[in-house]
Amino acid sequence: MAGCGSGLCCCCCPRCCGERESRTPEELTILGETREEEDEILPRKDYESLDYDRCINDPYLEVLETMDNKKAQRYEAVKWVMVFAIGVCTGLVGLFVDFFVRLFTQLKFQVVQSSVEECTEKGCLALSLLELLGFNLTFVFLASLLVLIQPVAAGSGIPEIKCYLNGVKVPGVVRLRTVVCKAMGVLFSVAGGLFVGKEGPMIHSGAVVGAGLPQFQSISLRKIQFNFPYFRSDRDKRDFVSAGAAAGVAAAFGAPIGGTLFSLEEGSSFWNQGLTWKVLFCSMAATFTLNFFRSGIQFGSWGSFQLPGLLNFGEFKCSESDKKCHLWTAVDLGFFILMGIVGGLLGATFNCLNKRLAKYRMRNVHPKPKLVRVLESLLVSLTTTVVVFVASMVLGECRQISSTGHSGNDTLNLQGMSEDVNSSIRTFFCPNETYNDMATLFFNPQESAILQLFHQDGTFSPVTLSLFFLLYFSLSCWTYGISVPSGLFVPSLLCGAAFGRLVANLLKSYIGLDHIYSGTFALIGAAAFLGGVVRMTISLTVILIESTNEITYGLPIMITLMVAKWTGDFFNKGIYDIHVNLRGVPLLEWETEVEMDKLRASDIMEPNLTYVYPHTRIQSLVSILRTTVHHAFPVVTENRGNEREFMKGNQLISNNIKFKKSSILTRAGEQRKRSQSMKSYPSSELRNMCDEHIATEEPPEKEDLLQQMLERRYTPYPNLYPDQSPSEEWTMEERFRPLTFHGLILRSQLVTLLVRGVCYSESQSSASQPRLSHAEMSEDYPRYPDIHDLDLTLLNPRMIVDVTPYMNPSPFAVSPNTHVSQVFNLFRTMGLRHLPVVNAVGEIVGIITRHNLTHEFLQARLRQHYQSI
Repeated sequence: MAGCGSGLCCCCCPRCCGERESRTPEELTILGETREEEDEILPRKDYESLDYDRCINDPYLEVLETMDNKKAQRYEAVKWVMVFAIGVCTGLVGLFVDFFVRLFTQLKFQVVQSSVEECTEKGCLALSLLELLGFNLTFVFLASLLVLIQPVAAGSGIPEIKCYLNGVKVPGVVRLRTVVCKAMGVLFSVAGGLFVGKEGPMIHSGAVVGAGLPQFQSISLRKIQFNFPYFRSDRDKRDFVSAGAAAGVAAAFGAPIGGTLFSLEEGSSFWNQGLTWKVLFCSMAATFTLNFFRSGIQFGSWGSFQLPGLLNFGEFKCSESDKKCHLWTAVDLGFFILMGIVGGLLGATFNCLNKRLAKYRMRNVHPKPKLVRVLESLLVSLTTTVVVFVASMVLGECRQISSTGHSGNDTLNLQGMSEDVNSSIRTFFCPNETYNDMATLFFNPQESAILQLFHQDGTFSPVTLSLFFLLYFSLSCWTYGISVPSGLFVPSLLCGAAFGRLVANLLKSYIGLDHIYSGTFALIGAAAFLGGVVRMTISLTVILIESTNEITYGLPIMITLMVAKWTGDFFNKGIYDIHVNLRGVPLLEWETEVEMDKLRASDIMEPNLTYVYPHTRIQSLVSILRTTVHHAFPVVTENRGNEREFMKGNQLISNNIKFKKSSILTRAGEQRKRSQSMKSYPSSELRNMCDEHIATEEPPEKEDLLQQMLERRYTPYPNLYPDQSPSEEWTMEERFRPLTFHGLILRSQLVTLLVRGVCYSESQSSASQPRLSHAEMSEDYPRYPDIHDLDLTLLNPRMIVDVTPYMNPSPFAVSPNTHVSQVFNLFRTMGLRHLPVVNAVGEIVGIITRHNLTHEFLQARLRQHYQSI
């Protein structure tokens, strides 16, 4: 944080850390205060969490009672069919993208190549440049338009999917319109000559397929409805998204095992053995679906399975004429470690520059009209095209085409491609029998350029590699983040391969290591740079091994990635984590810092509760739902027998109230102001019935209100059952009364009960209340009605709702004395959305959500802890 970076600094410099610095991130968000531009962006509270925990209520138990072995097996069989279908559809999406990228790219390069060859003699190269600009600007313009239709389709999508699998619902990230705009947009971005890849967006596309296919419904296709009652929960949906993301990796790299590990390492917080097997099966289905169709389309040999993924590195092998050549030796490991260090430094530099660009876009581009984003994409495309053309014409070196200069690796048939080396070597701006080494890298698809660097020995000069690396590094850093679908894997691999090939050339030229294999150094350079950018270890190691089909590269790749990650982590986070933080998503890390165990659950919980009673009037439920934004409410009864003990004897709660005095009062006042603007009821009758129990008096002064709470703690409580329920207008003493905890009820469940008229009158018993089945409760999933959009005029506000059959009576809970590390591990491991804090006598004293466990919130609480010591 700016000003004071630690709790010790705040203790030593109280003037530097004023009242504003002592506030929590949530308080700053509520009060609308902003920090300096250089500070980290705080997690936003408008992101909704997913709920991986099952709600074991009466409707769910009724389903279990009717579930026999045959039904369970049928349910499991349907799940396996869905997993297979997700893999097949993801492979078909990859086939669609690859086919049209190849079509558009070949068309563009054929036209430009013939124009350059003709204009080199006639002196009309400006016309060739205009033709190339026409192709690229048109494609990029179409890609930008698709992002305007669905903004979440921009970028690679990996940060968004990582957030979703971590338990955060990012709006629109798994919609059908998103995958359509993503798939079509990325093929235009790649064909438009931008330094982006199509492999990253494949992960996002697979995740969207996994989220939508098992639901058999889409908001974009409302007229198409299927009666498919399965998989209507966040738990099932997120499992399928995990499988789809893994299938995207498998289709992109031909790495089903790497895809499974990617989904485990980078995405899902919650895992089990059954999910692992399903994810691997889905990845295999995606890989072989794409392989089957690509091999048949390109080679006409259906069923040969020659092209396992969109990106393949070919076969690494030494020339048969060079008996002293080895792929790598133990001596090379020292060079690989140094390359890992350099790759980590380069990756940290890349991330730092891209973060500054992203912040600049957030402040100066995104607030402006959407057309500005399109213009920025066109500017990047224009600059990239001009730089590529001019660099190939001016900076390229004309080298002799000689079979002896290639050390036996004369063809690019190592990937199974039918084209020879002459089809990818460009002779632009060079005389006969020579080729342009810079144009060979720039005027080829990125996958072909990577194969050139991996397998063509002696093709590129050190100067060309250095200039290519600098240009590609700068332009790819500028490109990532603009409003087009774009991946980062392939640009990072190509940039790192140029770096590794440069190291091999220098070792051969200046140290005399003539027998090292340049392809290995190019591969290690690619791994080092990519690892320094994305900071992945386990999954990336396996992905690269599966892409090379060479298990002997396992050790050097793993060591290089570990060193690159450690080096980069010393300076900043990975590129995906940086963009997650810039979006303000409350992402939970793998574990908390050791010093956080100085805090307890009572230090981080939210004591300002809004709750309901087991039997509550409709008017009170409507008031609660329309004046709060909470997604769950504790179901409680008053524990008046323990009132005196609660307010006097429980020192933990008393200390917590005293410690949070200023923040609670400030937030209560702000929430009161917000709730006044949110109240809108469907009719004057319901408005009057609800408002008759809402206080209209102005809140007293802060200190007087706190003193009033402490002095009047033994006074009788107002009659709140069932005529009135908690609201934002309650005084402090009403909020901190002793309450026996019975369970949790979700907002979506309360809205469903109101929509379906589940209630009873005072003259009846609760047994007369209509009962809803589990299918009826989850029918509107995942888009439950908004309470502000409902017409409740037909409901009698004096009717009573019994929520006990539909609440979760046994949620996970912790005691106030639980250490933060235990709270964090329970919350993250079990995939919770709300974690009640219950004392020894069963009274709820607070609740913990995802926002209470973010790094920024815990740091703020730790600073307050140091100040109180």
